[in-house]
Amino acid sequence: MFAEHIELIEAIGMNIGFIILFFLIGMAIHDVLNKGQVPRFGRLIVWMVLFLGCAGFIAKGVIQIFWEGQGLG
Repeated sequence: MFAEHIELIEAIGMNIGFIILFFLIGMAIHDVLNKGQVPRFGRLIVWMVLFLGCAGFIAKGVIQIFWEGQGLG
């Protein structure tokens, strides 16, 4: 049974790993912004860039699932 589901387990593990990585990056950025006393506009730009990176990753996953469901991938 384990050998039959190895690809699914790898995919779930990689997605969880990316979620943890994005969380740790966010925490590091938050710490740097607080210690550097960055103005409000600068903080907004930094968080927007981080959010767009996460959104792009999520969009890629959704598109991949959609294409594989349609038989295109």
